[in-house]
Amino acid sequence: MTADHRIIRVIRGRRPKVVVIGGGTGLPVVVKNLHDQNANVTAVVTVADDGGSSGAIRDYINVVPPGDIRNVLVALSDMPRVQRDIFQYRFESTDSFFAGHAIGNLIIAALTEMRGGVFAAVQELSSMMQVDGHVYPACNTPLTLNAEFTDGSKISGEAEITAAGKRIQHVSVSRSDNQGEPEAEPEVVKAIMDADVVVLGPGSLFTSILPNLMIKNLGEAVLKTQAEVIYITNIMTQKGETDNFTDADHVRVLNRHMHENFVDTVLVNIAPVPDGYLDEKKYVEISKPVRSDYKGLREMGCRVISSDFLKLRDGGVFHDGDKVAREILNLAFQSHLKKGRD
Repeated sequence: MTADHRIIRVIRGRRPKVVVIGGGTGLPVVVKNLHDQNANVTAVVTVADDGGSSGAIRDYINVVPPGDIRNVLVALSDMPRVQRDIFQYRFESTDSFFAGHAIGNLIIAALTEMRGGVFAAVQELSSMMQVDGHVYPACNTPLTLNAEFTDGSKISGEAEITAAGKRIQHVSVSRSDNQGEPEAEPEVVKAIMDADVVVLGPGSLFTSILPNLMIKNLGEAVLKTQAEVIYITNIMTQKGETDNFTDADHVRVLNRHMHENFVDTVLVNIAPVPDGYLDEKKYVEISKPVRSDYKGLREMGCRVISSDFLKLRDGGVFHDGDKVAREILNLAFQSHLKKGRD
């Protein structure tokens, strides 16, 4: 029986429950392809971003940065294309007041004020946008990302941390309003505990993935869940974050922050990136291909699944979302059988 047939059989009984945790450009690609392959997707989205349109809105009004949330809502939306395009429309630089802002970001910010929090706002907007699945902000309040570097210095703020150009030792998150400890909503924890698989990435290790796991009850749920925990290794290293990292180095950082080896399976791309293909002026944050260290991964108890997950377009290097989603669904099927769930 082929992998595709196995996926269809599970879907007919109960759609595989997939929780994807992260942020940045990689998250919507994965959730869209999982959605297209009929998975029951829950996206848990970082709220520690402080750059671009999201950062500008956050500077003016105290709301969770909406950019990553906006992109995931669109990825899971069954609205007609024209309505999704309107939600994604970004004003041109000639519109001095709105320059650079996406309409969807403004709508999320408005609803957050109207409903008294981003979590309720996103649930209401999910209904309006005919979202198939769930989009959950990792926390209902804006968070600040804090980093300690190997030289002992400390900096707060996602953009500032990346720009520092230092080797990061540890990151943590704190509420921007300094009112207690960050906490995920109960729906987030329940989704993780009920999942067949929990997927981390692809995305920036220190600024898109770890900020979510550093929310105490969210991180604890990832450690306690019976779901298969999958890490999608980035294809390229990121300047200011993971320079010269191997795939095993990425997982070591995750394990160190969580104080145990918790990643079950690692997806690794083995297709080479053609020399000279990357447009380094357009993708300034990208460095070079992540090197493989299968021995290091296996020493941490990881199952390694290596394949051609590469997609080249527009001078950039990306994951092939369709291939990644198929592999995730295969793993969800296996997890479903192993745990004997209904």
